[in-house]
Amino acid sequence: MSSWTALVPFLLVIPISIFTKQVIPGLFVGLLAGSYLMDPSLLGGLRKFLYYLVHNLVQTNNIRIIIFLYVFAGLVSMIKLTGGIKGFVHLVSKKVKTKRSAFMLTWLSTIGTFSDPDFRIVTIAPIMKALKQRLKLSSQELGFAIEATSNPVVALIPIATAFVGYMVSVIQLSLEKVGIHDKPYTVYVKSIPFNFFSIVMILVGIYYSFFKHSKETKMVNTGENPQADQGEEALDACYRAYEKETPIKPWNLILPLATVLTLTLFLSWWDGHFKTKSFFDAFIQSDALGVMLEGLFITLILTIVFFLFQKFKFNDLLTHFVKGGNELMSVIILLALIWGVSDVSEALGFSKFIIAHIGSWIPHYLIAPALFLIGAIISYFIGSSWGTWGLLMPLGVTLAHTSGTNILLAVGAVFSSGTFGAFASPLSDNTNTLCTILDLPIIEYSRYKLVPSLVAASMTTILFGVASFLFR
Repeated sequence: MSSWTALVPFLLVIPISIFTKQVIPGLFVGLLAGSYLMDPSLLGGLRKFLYYLVHNLVQTNNIRIIIFLYVFAGLVSMIKLTGGIKGFVHLVSKKVKTKRSAFMLTWLSTIGTFSDPDFRIVTIAPIMKALKQRLKLSSQELGFAIEATSNPVVALIPIATAFVGYMVSVIQLSLEKVGIHDKPYTVYVKSIPFNFFSIVMILVGIYYSFFKHSKETKMVNTGENPQADQGEEALDACYRAYEKETPIKPWNLILPLATVLTLTLFLSWWDGHFKTKSFFDAFIQSDALGVMLEGLFITLILTIVFFLFQKFKFNDLLTHFVKGGNELMSVIILLALIWGVSDVSEALGFSKFIIAHIGSWIPHYLIAPALFLIGAIISYFIGSSWGTWGLLMPLGVTLAHTSGTNILLAVGAVFSSGTFGAFASPLSDNTNTLCTILDLPIIEYSRYKLVPSLVAASMTTILFGVASFLFR
């Protein structure tokens, strides 16, 4: 089966996602429609729908990704409870005396908070909120610096982040559909230099933070008392970071993060060194998802013991662990639907249809730029990097494979396009979290960062065009 009906799931997913401004409804309708195309009977279509959901959830790598995300979110929630984030905030806020040092802190703090964009935002934004009045800082400039070091940075780091497992998963799914047997983690690592938007956005962020002088440092206030941003009260009331009664214990953040990072690096080498004699190749040859999960579980056990020695109650730790994990249920549903849509579209003959019809229409040197531009538009309207990656990666890899385009360029283009939306879109959860903490009007702030975002996107498109000629 390879008729135009193979496109139906994707033709439904994208417009519905843009119209509802949510990816999940579009994926749900796309999977349901594809299931009924496979079996048009009343109960048959429903059974196919449930089959594609359950079948993909119980796949080894998929369930490992879900467990990793849930446990990681639970660990972060326990760190919040025990004062890790609050302690880190209080520790570094005493060192900042000037505007330049405030921006330097924003960038340097990436070293310890790169594991997840939202985690980074709720860690560093409260410090900036407490300091902006004393140092006469622009909320827009601060927000821009924080976001430029969030999603674009996390997308480039191949270990110990909440993104790695998902990014490897969408690559693996896409490679399998076209019969490519390369290791998905290896493909992901090799594609990092081609995630041009992330790289360009970081450079633009450095320029805006340290070299561009704003003509206006006064930010529109939302009606609050200007003094409300100062001192302990601003820190204690910070949205999502911690509550007023939370203790101040910076090591409760520093030690767990250092442990998970160290264990992931060591276990990656240990798992891979049996397969190769090269030190660096050992990291490529390792079972990335497996060692990340192992490192995370060891860290979780050690962290719980560490917190219990500090007299924190086990019931409180367990409650916050489950609470943190449950916050990612929407992401888990998103993953299950993405896997299902990809599976049903392939059963309908998606790859064969692309090979027979669409692949020959687009010159190979335009595929990477076109993928980036199409994905950037989609991601801007849905505000989700993960949703965009899940929607476009199968199409991108299939087009690249059938046209002879460099697969790494296509993967980089898809990742770049999703990162654009997560950074620039007013619908992005990163943007909304940041604006809530810094008391920024979302639309006004989104307009402020749209110009540099478009500049970075234009440069990215040019880079993909040039790279398409150089890396054939």
